Formats: sequence, C-alpha cells, structure tokens
Amino acid sequence: MWSPSPRQPGGRKNRICLWATFLVMIIFGLLFLILGLTVFKVKRPMMTVNSVALQDLDFSLDIARVRLLFNVTLDVDISIKNPNKVGFKYTNSTAFLRYRGDDVGQVPITAGKIGARHTRSFNLTLSLMADRLLANSTFYSDVFSGTVPFQNYIRVAGKVRILFFSIHVVTYTTCDLDIHPAYRNLSNPKCHYKTKL
Repeated sequence: MWSPSPRQPGGRKNRICLWATFLVMIIFGLLFLILGLTVFKVKRPMMTVNSVALQDLDFSLDIARVRLLFNVTLDVDISIKNPNKVGFKYTNSTAFLRYRGDDVGQVPITAGKIGARHTRSFNLTLSLMADRLLANSTFYSDVFSGTVPFQNYIRVAGKVRILFFSIHVVTYTTCDLDIHPAYRNLSNPKCHYKTKL
C-alpha cells in the first residue's frame, strides 16, 4: 500500500529563515538607496577665487640688446568648499596662467583630502615663463597698448566615496584679468566657475 513520505523536519523553518533573510536584505538595500539619494546625495564641491593680487611685475626695455624684459608673479588665493557629508579626495592638480590661449605659467596643487562640510584654502604663486610669452607676436602690441590680458585657469579633480560607490567630481575656475605694465597693477578680474559630476 502506498503511503506519503513524511516531511523533513525543519523544511518549513528553512523556508521561513530564507524568506526572512531575503526580506532583511531588501530592507537594507532600500535603506541604503534612500540614504544615498537623500542624506548622502553627492553635492558639487565649490571652488572660489578669494583674491588675485600682483605680487611682482618687472617690465623694462633693453635697448642695447633690442629686447623687452617682462616678468609677472601673481598671488592667487582660492578655497574649495566640500558640502558633502563625506570627504572629497582630490588628485594632483595644476593652476595655469595663460596668455591668449597659451600656457605661460603654472604651479602644482598637491593631492589631498577635504573633510566633510569643510573648506580648504590654497595660496598659489603663479610665475610667468617669460620666454613663452615673448615668443608670441601679439604680446608686444598688447604691451604698447597698455593692457596685457591674462587668464588664470585651475582644474581640480577628485572623488567622493558614498557607501560602496565612488563618484568622480571635477571643478574648474577661470579668471580673466588685465595687467597694466606702465602702472604696475592688475584690474578687472572676472571669474567663472564650473563643476562636473
């Protein structure tokens, strides 16, 4: 005669345990998703140029050698604010001094980290590479017109790590400024900011 096989003891308990584990994993997944989209949502680090000052300007005409001598040193004070609830780790970066699209000066920014909701200041000294500048034919006409246009360009790239994910962030600053060799001063610094996630 046929008789049904007895059920294995604990089979129902195993299924309940499996479903409970699955349910707990779904709850934790939803919790991480909600936290990631609200509390830990990535915000863009903000770079601000606090000041651009002319530290040194040497301008002279060497008549004996028929050449123009021109050296510029700028002090650029910037700050980067990290509005995130986690740290922003940035890589080695560079600040450039440009004349009509050509790089004529640069200074490195060493890699580091900005803590959660902190601001870090940088004081950069940009020195002009006169040989690159003097090779540009429009430079001489700018000097004789009384205004030499420069551009300060800074790019800082890094990442923000939230839970198990790393989000890459790049922040840019471009400042257009005019240097007046005859008066040995700087005017019209206009800065533009951009950040990419």
